[in-house]
Amino acid sequence: MNGPLLVLDTATLYYRAFYALPEKMVAPDGAPHNAIRGFLSMLTKLMSLHQPCGLVAAWDNDWRPAWRVNLVPSYKTHRLADPIQQDSLEEVPDTLSPQIQAIAEILDYSGIARIGIDGFEADDVIASIAHQSSGPNIVVTSDKDLFQVISNASSVLLQVSGGIDSWPLIGPVEVESRYDIHACQYLDFAALRGDPSDGLPGIEGIGEKTASSLIRAYGSLDALSRAAESGDIEKPLTPRLAEKIRQGNEYLQAARKVITAETRLPVHEWDYQIPRRPTHPKKLANVSREWGVERFTKNLLQAVDA
Repeated sequence: MNGPLLVLDTATLYYRAFYALPEKMVAPDGAPHNAIRGFLSMLTKLMSLHQPCGLVAAWDNDWRPAWRVNLVPSYKTHRLADPIQQDSLEEVPDTLSPQIQAIAEILDYSGIARIGIDGFEADDVIASIAHQSSGPNIVVTSDKDLFQVISNASSVLLQVSGGIDSWPLIGPVEVESRYDIHACQYLDFAALRGDPSDGLPGIEGIGEKTASSLIRAYGSLDALSRAAESGDIEKPLTPRLAEKIRQGNEYLQAARKVITAETRLPVHEWDYQIPRRPTHPKKLANVSREWGVERFTKNLLQAVDA
């Protein structure tokens, strides 16, 4: 098959659409349809640009799994308090909730694989697909934690400001260029530095450059922690940093587990093949008409057929 498997971090796309487009875009009944309209437009553009051989919409069945909260109680707690941000994937605005349901129906009725697994986040679905798929794949997301899936076969199309044409495709070379570490070291680097978007504080006094130099010098978080514990230190590790790492070692180990995505989910049970025609054409037509997005659904189906 030609082309990559396209794997969507679906929520990042429909939240992006919801906040980028005005709510004055409405369905026939007057309800906002900005998220649906924007999501369908972005998906159509992605299909045209990347001409994938397969398509999966990864779904958040659980945005904040209890097992992750048990490891690091602060995990995503800031999002509970501040729903007015693009990446707040849990406090859903009243006008977005019904649109999310409509997007799910449009995907399902179109025959596009939509995979969500109870007790896990979309990140876990995505990592499982990337780990288990045999061919090249592109993950579409705004979440840099998913750099962990990057390999010679897997790339990340990173959502940044601007149009889809400007979104960078991140592979192993780009990770090394940005952070001076290997892609397989990104999680250790992120745990050490911290990640405000996930409510992970990191180690006080260790920013991006220091975290990068430490992981590069010692190779892994485990090796760095052992050096800090033993006192066998050399630059860039200093006695002050070693003490901070010793004091924060329990957090570091838990944080790395929290941000490590599961790769063993049974995602093979779904068919990733792009449908050449809707599996439920009447239901698709009805929901598209109800939400006033017939033109956008038609454009998507044409891109899929192409």
